Amino acid sequence: MYILSILGNGFIIFTVIVSPPLHTAMYYFLCNLSFIDLCYTSCTMPKLLLVIFSKIHNISYIGCLIQMYVGVFLGGTESFLLAVMAYDRYIAICLPLYYTTIMSWRVCRYCTVMILLGSFFLCTIPNILKPFVFCRENRMDHFACELLGILELACGDISAYKLQIFIISIFVLFCPFFFIVVSYICIIISILKIKLADSRLRTFSTCASHLTVVVMYYGTCMSVYMGQGMRFSSKSKYVSLIYGAVTPVLNPLIYSLRNNEVKIAISKLLEKYSVSHST
Repeated sequence: MYILSILGNGFIIFTVIVSPPLHTAMYYFLCNLSFIDLCYTSCTMPKLLLVIFSKIHNISYIGCLIQMYVGVFLGGTESFLLAVMAYDRYIAICLPLYYTTIMSWRVCRYCTVMILLGSFFLCTIPNILKPFVFCRENRMDHFACELLGILELACGDISAYKLQIFIISIFVLFCPFFFIVVSYICIIISILKIKLADSRLRTFSTCASHLTVVVMYYGTCMSVYMGQGMRFSSKSKYVSLIYGAVTPVLNPLIYSLRNNEVKIAISKLLEKYSVSHST
């Protein structure tokens, strides 16, 4: 799965960079999403593979904290990025005449900076300013150093930590998800106004891939960080495996198989490669 994630997301990034027809705001954010997935899986999977294929079943204290900080930062970044991608689709479908003006490269760069800063200050800084104090056994039932799993090893009353995480999750998970739902309601209303059935189906298919990723990502994340009293369990471990390992593998497949422009760009690249290789 890690190899598929590296190859799939790397190929998406390469295709977007070398294909001029894909140099638009939509594929700029798609390229960013693939890069985040690459970093997210590379944050946890190599260490997990080392544990599986060797007798080294531990991780250093500093290494575990770094893995946790990087993980929550990348998770928050992906959450905000999916919301921006939904806004991009809303502008493209509901306000197509103003798309190039609203989603200019300047706006795209501004959105990227705001996404990174928002994730850093909401997800990373609170955990750094309020570190955990550990006094329990240093064994964690998880495949990675995830926030709730580490929290179970902390000393004393952890209700304040859980309240903090729940409040942050409202801004990082629920608010972007609600924004995406509202955006897609507006998108669906606009699609239903299209008279031609073929055009209506083609327009909806461009959003179906994004909506699939949204359901997988937010559904699993909110079930862990906003459900079950936020108490870590073995079930949470398996759910987190979906957004930590499965989703980064499926993202390139979903976007490449459900998007005609990406498929056309890939076919042109393969045709160009085959011609150059034959000559």
